[in-house]
Amino acid sequence: MKFVLIPDSFKGTLSSVQICKITAAKIREHFPDSKILEIPVADGGEGSVDAFLLAVGGEKIKVKVKNPYFEDMDSYFGLIDGGKTAVVEMASCAGLPLVENRKDPRLTTTYGVGQLMLAAAERGVKKIVVGLGGSATNDGGCGAAAAAGAKFYNKEGREFIPTGGTVIDIESIDLEGINKVFKDIEIITMCDIDNPMYGTFGASYVFAPQKGADEKCVEELDKGIENLSRVIAETTGKDISQIPGTGAAGAMGAGMVAFFNAKLQMGIQTVLDTVRFDEKIADADYIFTGEGKLDAQSLRGKVVMGIAQRAQQQEKKVIAVVGGADDKNIKEVYRMGVTAVFPINRLPQDFSVSRQYSADNLGYTMDNILRLLK
Repeated sequence: MKFVLIPDSFKGTLSSVQICKITAAKIREHFPDSKILEIPVADGGEGSVDAFLLAVGGEKIKVKVKNPYFEDMDSYFGLIDGGKTAVVEMASCAGLPLVENRKDPRLTTTYGVGQLMLAAAERGVKKIVVGLGGSATNDGGCGAAAAAGAKFYNKEGREFIPTGGTVIDIESIDLEGINKVFKDIEIITMCDIDNPMYGTFGASYVFAPQKGADEKCVEELDKGIENLSRVIAETTGKDISQIPGTGAAGAMGAGMVAFFNAKLQMGIQTVLDTVRFDEKIADADYIFTGEGKLDAQSLRGKVVMGIAQRAQQQEKKVIAVVGGADDKNIKEVYRMGVTAVFPINRLPQDFSVSRQYSADNLGYTMDNILRLLK
C-alpha cells in the first residue's frame, strides 16, 4: 500500500508537519509494510522552506542579509530539485516576528528578500519560488527591487530606497539596472489572497493594521501604494493595480509582477508543481489531506480542493481529515474529487477547549479510518 500525506496546517492547533507525523505513525500501526510519502503543505509564510526541504529533500543555504530595519541578520533559502529550484521565504527576513515591539510599516523594508533572490539567482537556479506571508512591510516590493539593482528617484532626482512611508515620494523608476542574472529565471510567487494594490480592499487597509499602523497611518500608506502604482504604470506601460494578489504582503505581490516579471500563483498549485505531485501519486492507493475548516473558502482553490482536483484526473481516492466541515458545501466538495470527509472533533466542545486535544483527536480519527480500510 502507498499512502501520500499532504495536509495543510490546522491554524492555531497543529502544523502540517505535526499532522504528517501523527498520521504516518497511525498508518504504520495498521499497515507496517506500507510506503508513506509525507508532503507537509507550505503556505508561503514562516516554515515554508523547511516544509519543501522535508517534502523533497535539498539544502538550506545561509545568507547574511538586511532585516526589516536594514540591520544585518542571518537568513536562508532552500535549494531543491538538484539545485535547479530555490525557495525563498519572505518571512525569513521581512517577517513580523523580526520587528517584535518595533512594529512600524512606514519604516520597514523588503530589501533582504531581494538579497536572498539575488543570492539564489547567482547559484545558477532555473526557477525561484517566493513565498509571501507574514510580512512586516508595506513597501510594494521596492526594497527587494532595489537590492536587485532597480533605482528609485524622488522629485529632486535623488536616488533612495523606498520604505512603506516613502513610496509616496517615488517620482520615477529605472529598471535597467536589475541584475541580468534574473533574465532567464522563472519566478513563481506563492500568493493565496486576491486583494488589489490599494483602496479599501488593498494592501494597506486590509493588512497594515496588524503590522502596527493606526487609522491615519493606513491612509498615508494607501496613498503611497497608489502613487507606486501610478509610477509603475508610467515605467512599464502596464496598470497592474487591480490584478488579484498584487496587494499581498504589503503589495509585495505587485512588486514581484512589476520588477521581477513573476507569476502570482495559488500556494497549493505551486507546491504540487514543485514536488511533482502528479508523478508521486501515480502508484498511490490513498491520499490523505486536510485543513482546519472545510468551507466555502476551500472551494476557491485552497489546499484540499487543489489536491482533489489533481487527484481526480488519476481517479485516486482522497480522504480529507479536517478540524471542522461546513455541510452547506459538502456535495460540491465530493463533486470536485474528495472521496470522504472526516472532522476530528469527537465531542460538542468550543474551539477554545477542543484545540487542546487536536493531536489526540486526529490520532483517534485516523485510527478509526485505518481500521475501516484494513
